[in-house]
Amino acid sequence: MSKPQSRRYISLNAPVILTFVFLCLVALALDRITNGVTTRNYFMVYHCPLNSAAAYVRFFGHVLGHSGWSHFFNNTLYILLLGPAIEEKYGSGITALAIALTALATGLIQFFFFPGTALLGASGVVFMLIVFSSFTSFRRNEIPITAILVFLLYIGQEVYNAVALTDGVSQMAHIAGGILGVVFGLAFRSENRVR
Repeated sequence: MSKPQSRRYISLNAPVILTFVFLCLVALALDRITNGVTTRNYFMVYHCPLNSAAAYVRFFGHVLGHSGWSHFFNNTLYILLLGPAIEEKYGSGITALAIALTALATGLIQFFFFPGTALLGASGVVFMLIVFSSFTSFRRNEIPITAILVFLLYIGQEVYNAVALTDGVSQMAHIAGGILGVVFGLAFRSENRVR
């Protein structure tokens, strides 16, 4: 007798990452339906009076907004490639916390230090995930050379771009996200380290 074959099924393997991507998609759809009104009001951070509740929503919501389909697809591709490994390794709570803190940090930096410009998009989260993911095989008392190289290459490129280019891309969000990826990688290395 042969063994019965197990049935394959689709699993919800990374609920935080999938929810984040879905919310980005909803924000972009709302942008198109409202001709940009929802993005300006909720999904873009810029200097404004702090007596408006919407200003505080923007500190987090700006990572959900995107300037168009290409911007959305570029960010979500990286998020879907890197995020599930982080969520599997560290759990949904830490993944959600890392995304929220990255959104808040990049939003506050934009608000206070770049008052003449606006910021939207998940690229800060992407850079945080890129660097954070290089710590997934971190062992006690070791710093993986891959983590060092990822940090130096990605952040070095963004520092160069910040000095040499004026392309409208917020290298600040990329750099801040990468630094936060290091912070999270070091802070949570003992939570679920490889044994």
